[in-house]
Amino acid sequence: MKRFLGLAAAFCVASGISAAAQTCGGSYTVKRGDSLSAIADAQYKNASAWTEVHRNNLSVIGENPNALRIGMRLQLGCIAGLPVGLDAGTPATQTAAAAPAQNTPRRKLEQTINLVTAGDFAPFTDQALDNQGLITDVVNTAMGRTASREGYKVHWVNDWSAHLDPLMTSAMMDMGFPWYKPDCDGSPDNFRCANFHFSDPMFEMLILLFVDKSRPVPFAQDADIEGRTLCRPAGYFTHDLDRADRRWITDAKITLKQPATVAACFDMLVSGEVDAVAMNEFTGRAAIKDMGLKDQVEVVQGRPISIEGLHVLVHKEHPDAATLMETINGGLDAIKASGEYQQVIDRHMTKIWADF
Repeated sequence: MKRFLGLAAAFCVASGISAAAQTCGGSYTVKRGDSLSAIADAQYKNASAWTEVHRNNLSVIGENPNALRIGMRLQLGCIAGLPVGLDAGTPATQTAAAAPAQNTPRRKLEQTINLVTAGDFAPFTDQALDNQGLITDVVNTAMGRTASREGYKVHWVNDWSAHLDPLMTSAMMDMGFPWYKPDCDGSPDNFRCANFHFSDPMFEMLILLFVDKSRPVPFAQDADIEGRTLCRPAGYFTHDLDRADRRWITDAKITLKQPATVAACFDMLVSGEVDAVAMNEFTGRAAIKDMGLKDQVEVVQGRPISIEGLHVLVHKEHPDAATLMETINGGLDAIKASGEYQQVIDRHMTKIWADF
């Protein structure tokens, strides 16, 4: 009977029958025996998408993906037309485009707001990506709510090292994105912490451990990693490995290898030179695909190493710093309340997971 109903539903979608009644995404209630991978397998037909269920529900689940409780309500995004039939889903006819703009009070500045970003940061920012990348899309949607299209401009300067200083330090650019926020509580003298305001996160991602399937590494608590050798490419942030409550590097609790490239890290993993590669799931999953390592490398299904947000920055000495922060945060709040934010994320996640 279940098989017949499933085929009937598929026929209706394919033939366009009752399309208005078909929904995508929505609210899922955790049942006895559920895990994130089981939910992902049932709802997205892809157990590996457990990280997406976790990422989309960080405020509910928290950092530990195993902290599910019976009755917990999870919000599942619409990715490639799945899942269907959940409560509070988005009508299928509305998933392809953002919701209409609502009237949101606009913050006024005398001059155009200039934002700076750069490319070669897939899937987040690059002029060749869909809508110039996930974060660019979110920023444009948010700014469109609180500053008229004529009131701001995104500039592409493909030299990340110039963005914070001199471009933003001298106020040649008013805001910059996307930037990680270091451990400002543990390292208040960090250059970014000391000199910049951080917006609310435009997007939060999981920093995961990638391991060789033949040499699994458990990660339920920090002690599980002590004595291990991790790999992360040179130039990548390390604040999550050395935050105030961890100090893996400072106290020599781990060995960190930092070759020049992501591919080099995965080469070291499969050759047994390191125990795990620690990086964001998008870069890691893309490398697994590009290097043909899907049958050999997997994500550790324990805790993420950290949860990192991508932010818009404003220099603390900018004369309009408070208004600029109000503008971007107000726009972000508005598009989250309207559902536009989730629709932007879902559109990009559909493409990202298809590439994986």
